[in-house]
Amino acid sequence: MIRTPDQIRTFSYHPEDGQNPFTGFDSFQHFQGEKLYSDIVVLPENGMTETERVECYPVSADAEENGREQGWYPDSSVVYIRILWKEYEPEQGVYNDAFIEQILSDARAHHQSLIFRLMAHSTRACDDVPEWLKALIPCPERPDGKRVKDSPTDPLFIELFLKAIEHLGRRFDADPILEAVDISLPGAWGEGHKLDLYPEGTFEKIIDTYVKVFPNTQLMTQLERPELVDYAWRTGGVRVGWRGDGLGNPNKIHITYPNAIARVTEAWKLAPVSFESYWWLCEWQRQGWDLDEIIEKTLSWHISSINAKSMPIPCEWREKVENWIRRMGYHFAIRSFRFPGAAQAGDTLRMELNVENTGVAPIYHQLPLCIGLTDGENSRVFETGANITRWMPGEWQELVEITLPDDLPAGTYAIEIGIDSKEYPMVYFATDAPRDGAFYRVGSIVIG
Repeated sequence: MIRTPDQIRTFSYHPEDGQNPFTGFDSFQHFQGEKLYSDIVVLPENGMTETERVECYPVSADAEENGREQGWYPDSSVVYIRILWKEYEPEQGVYNDAFIEQILSDARAHHQSLIFRLMAHSTRACDDVPEWLKALIPCPERPDGKRVKDSPTDPLFIELFLKAIEHLGRRFDADPILEAVDISLPGAWGEGHKLDLYPEGTFEKIIDTYVKVFPNTQLMTQLERPELVDYAWRTGGVRVGWRGDGLGNPNKIHITYPNAIARVTEAWKLAPVSFESYWWLCEWQRQGWDLDEIIEKTLSWHISSINAKSMPIPCEWREKVENWIRRMGYHFAIRSFRFPGAAQAGDTLRMELNVENTGVAPIYHQLPLCIGLTDGENSRVFETGANITRWMPGEWQELVEITLPDDLPAGTYAIEIGIDSKEYPMVYFATDAPRDGAFYRVGSIVIG
């Protein structure tokens, strides 16, 4: 029973002390804090450039890594890694699980979660489908100096690739560091190319397989195939979000994305929205693309993260990019906290948390909201059962209860609030409440 009138504390907005998990810029094909790949100037004669050395993991040893001398890059709570099928299944039916285990271990060591894509091939001969597949079916040639995006069209290609996906899901779906899996389609890098060459039902079969073998992992697929997102939702795979490839390109911004998003307008409420940059931000600057417009468009589309290729960002764009990150995804600000001033051991405490999500999307992982009590010598943590994935942009009220143990020693206890992110990087609150580790001090209570 509550013994005294409730106390109310109010708090002001303050930027988070660190980068929240699942949001912001993804480090691409390398881990947080490692060297950045060097800026590459697009070849003026054909509007393209050779970046394929940094498109597949592990990255070629001869890739230049002078990016930190050329610009800036933010901290990353997410690493985006994509590997070749031939690296994972070097012989038919023989899977290199140790390779994936090492990637997950490296992500954990760098305090990052992992977005992962297994891709059948890139455009280069050295990054082609497995050799054993070429002995079974006709496969496109990839001559030097050519960008051949085509995948094999024999139905056996899809069947055998999905066998690898099934093994991958059975083996790694339970790993909490595996935040999301990017669904691979035919074509270079798994991004979709000449899809009309494949029989009806092929892509639905691909979606069905991923949904079946990754029941505990977020999934995302290409925005340019919005019918696949729609299909996944209609058949029960409501965790499937979308990824917009080619961000920055004016044609994508003004035509491709708006037309596709019109079919998946509500998807962001239950599954993440991510983007991958067309080229990278230094090239955006050279092309004269409007960074302000790109930022506002993506925020209106409820962006949570972007893969900007781990190449330098122009230093003069740093402030704008930092402000962009502060609005991407979720950002939880504690507005007020109502709590009893005193109680007895064994009592049930009723408390009211008012929180504002100042971002543009919810958090998509159901992490426990916890209340902590500490008097310096005794500490207890209680899970509240609140569903923080309901905190859409705007203000929210959570009424929570905790029952004090009968053996809790008498004393004055600080009341703390935190989100238990377990193996993920910690979730920060945008608040001026003092922080102690992963918890924020929001009041105090006398236990009699």
